[in-house]
Amino acid sequence: MSDAAPEPLASLSIEAFQAEAGIDDAALARLRVYADTLIDWNGRMNLVSPNSLIDLWRRHMLDSTQLVKLIPETARRHIDIGSGAGFPGLVIAALLGPGVGLETILIEAIEKKCAFLRAAVTAMGLEHHVTVVRGRAEEVSLEKADLVTARAVAPLVSLLFYSRRLVAKGGICLFPKGRTAADELTEARRSWTIKAEMIPSLSDPSAAIIAIQSFGTKGRRS
Repeated sequence: MSDAAPEPLASLSIEAFQAEAGIDDAALARLRVYADTLIDWNGRMNLVSPNSLIDLWRRHMLDSTQLVKLIPETARRHIDIGSGAGFPGLVIAALLGPGVGLETILIEAIEKKCAFLRAAVTAMGLEHHVTVVRGRAEEVSLEKADLVTARAVAPLVSLLFYSRRLVAKGGICLFPKGRTAADELTEARRSWTIKAEMIPSLSDPSAAIIAIQSFGTKGRRS
């Protein structure tokens, strides 16, 4: 058996992304504007790794878009924790905001990143669907949501602590994770009772999405 690292995936073109994601031209147009805004701002501040922009449409766009198929059709309110550059929250908003009227709240603690998010929201024409809230997830006071997401923010055990005050009863949490997904779920189960599913990622064979249907501290489920 070879111990060699797997060959890196080739960069995903915009056309291949659209085919893989199964989105229409209007949604793709919004994501193109988002990509242009991100690249422009990333030259002035650290939003994402410059190297990751080489494969933007796989590493960021597809990684976020794949969550849409896991979102219940009845979801109408969405909170994204630690939004940063807007993944996955702003991508989900671009796909579902105009289509089904999903309301998305992007929580971000750093004002410079909030400024970027507001600029991207305006450029994409999503002002009626997206609100940017400056603050920390454990401190903000918001109406609970049907859907909570977070990407590259914190270990799962911390995300559950943040999410318990944000997700409505019967809501779902979707957390894209890298190769540590299984370990994080095992660790979280030491202190939380969790009903969850691990779903293989379309953007990275070593990654997974942790989809949480319900959770609570040991002895109490929410």
